[in-house]
Amino acid sequence: QVRLVESGGGLVQAGGSLRLSCAASGTIFSRTIMAWYRQAPEKQRDLVAMISTSGVTSYPDSVKGRFTISRDNAKNTVYLQMNSLKPEDTAVYYCYANWFGNNYWGQGTQVTVSS
Repeated sequence: QVRLVESGGGLVQAGGSLRLSCAASGTIFSRTIMAWYRQAPEKQRDLVAMISTSGVTSYPDSVKGRFTISRDNAKNTVYLQMNSLKPEDTAVYYCYANWFGNNYWGQGTQVTVSS
């Protein structure tokens, strides 16, 4: 059974930084595509960052240059470093895993950026 547990959310002022972590279990982590999504109230869930099994990363323009996704296969953990945070980054952030074509989600962690 795949399990994803996020941590690191919280309240931060605009311009500040946060680092989210997602610990995965139940997969061969090194063979698992990992990503972060976010969902603001009454909005759809959007991709924030993705990292392939070989470490290739991708970001939407809205966070490019500010957010960095990374993975530590020895710790079965994926990270999201968020810098220069803006109020519009406020959302629940979800860890996502794709393993053998199946999708898995964490429970989410709230990130609130005050102006």
